Amino acid sequence: MNDLLYLDDLKVGDTFKTDTHALDLDQITSFAQQFDPQPFHLDEAAATHSIFGGLAASGWHTAAVTMRLLVTSGPRLAGGIVGAGGELAWKAPTRPGDVLHAESEVIEVTPSRSRPDRGVVVMRSNTLNQRGVVVQSMTATLMVPRRPTSR
Repeated sequence: MNDLLYLDDLKVGDTFKTDTHALDLDQITSFAQQFDPQPFHLDEAAATHSIFGGLAASGWHTAAVTMRLLVTSGPRLAGGIVGAGGELAWKAPTRPGDVLHAESEVIEVTPSRSRPDRGVVVMRSNTLNQRGVVVQSMTATLMVPRRPTSR
């Protein structure tokens, strides 16, 4: 594939924007039932009395949607999106009816000294809803291969 991005192709300041994903009540409660069964993710009435003031998607659901968006329509990194660590913050609740997309920026590119076939890219990705509100911010350290040399 010609459109794959290798470490050598990336530079600080490069930006990427994904497609969108609409979240509905069924998706939110289904995810919560399986992975984060707290009342403010499952029950609209109970959620109104929570710190969220209404039903909110699990932050882990927002993170999973973000990952899907990055993999399917974000930067096409050679070797895939391979994380080596990161930081995640949920800035605002994700609600039923929200339409999410991610905007990413390369903030660091470091070739490996010990492994010349790869390097590390630090990428900041903000997940925004349809109103432009950042619901999640993630800074990820990614392992990215270098472009193969022809022999």
